[in-house]
Amino acid sequence: MQPIGLGAHLTSSDFAVDVTEDWQSEYLQFFLYIFVTVWLLQRGSPESKPVGAAHTATGVEG
Repeated sequence: MQPIGLGAHLTSSDFAVDVTEDWQSEYLQFFLYIFVTVWLLQRGSPESKPVGAAHTATGVEG
């Protein structure tokens, strides 16, 4: 395997495929994290405060 220059590497299809796969993975993780967080809030998770409640409102007494 012969070394190639930076410009050739940046314009190669291998570079484009690697970057695209990495970005897809990152966006998938962020989408799932946001989706699950919103779903838990809407479902009334006991670990989440009610939507629209003050930051200090936890619903826990004691």
